[in-house]
Amino acid sequence: MRTPHYIKAGWLIDGSGGPIRKKILLTIHNGLFAAVDDSDKHLLPADAPVTDLSTCTILPPLVDCHVHLGMSGCTDPEARKQQLTADYQTIGSRIAEHIHQHFVHGVLAVRDGGDHRGHTLRYKCESEGDGKKTVLIQAAGRAWHRKGRYGAVIGRHLPGNETPAEALAREHAAIDHIKLIQSGLNSLKVFGRETSPQFTPDQLRQFVEQARQQGKKVMVHANGKLPVRPALEAGCDSIEHGFFMGRENLGIMAERQITWVPTACTMKAFAEKADQLDHSIDRGVVEKNLHHQLEQMALAKQYGVRIALGTDAGCRGVLHGESLAEELKLIMQAGYSLTEA
Repeated sequence: MRTPHYIKAGWLIDGSGGPIRKKILLTIHNGLFAAVDDSDKHLLPADAPVTDLSTCTILPPLVDCHVHLGMSGCTDPEARKQQLTADYQTIGSRIAEHIHQHFVHGVLAVRDGGDHRGHTLRYKCESEGDGKKTVLIQAAGRAWHRKGRYGAVIGRHLPGNETPAEALAREHAAIDHIKLIQSGLNSLKVFGRETSPQFTPDQLRQFVEQARQQGKKVMVHANGKLPVRPALEAGCDSIEHGFFMGRENLGIMAERQITWVPTACTMKAFAEKADQLDHSIDRGVVEKNLHHQLEQMALAKQYGVRIALGTDAGCRGVLHGESLAEELKLIMQAGYSLTEA
């Protein structure tokens, strides 16, 4: 049995949402946290191994619940187009760079929402046995969208007359979750404009039921009241983005404990980099979009909706790792305390 190791911490944020604790002593025994005590009330043996972090704050590893590791946050349209057609060797090295950026910003787990050719899933599978893993990757592989609608950049459409159940039955076994695209993108020129739902309620239910049989959860890209509602009724596990989904949908999410990943920092990036991204973007509309999302996040707190932090890193202007701090700030701007965030 190993000798216990101790860490003195000036402050501790334990992830529970409770108050910040001061002057803490952590006991590590056989590789696990065995105790959390007040350091000034606990006497240690003279020869005890101690790491002194009494000028530091300790917190659990950060998690980004919505990323696209196969894409960078660059704003150059030509570079972004090349990312969609690049081979695995090119994208694989880029994924490694993005993982490193998450790691140096304290993000030790990411939930990937898919890429056009499934490169991230391949990277995850090929790197799991190399002993060099620094960041846990949960991958969707390739997302599902309806033919002719938004989604080709991160996935593929449901083929021919194939049902969702038939499509998922032949899905790659290594995927960790199912990603569905149920709406288009938010307009950056017309405030609050909705797109129509991509999948019917019956199709969504089939996706969810088949996912349950495979022991997998379903994350749904959806913006607007009409696209979000059938995803909730079908029993999805999380709504991604959820701009303009409205009070009623928030109420359903609170009642059914469906997680919301707001990705507000995407809109902040669009507002700050509008001139670099597209001169036709209406900065005023983008700022109104962001303000409305923060209002929804404040309502979510009031209703008791479970929120998870996700940045949509890889989206235009949203950098891997670095953007997590921006999303934390926006969550706090919506009314959450530092420890809640």
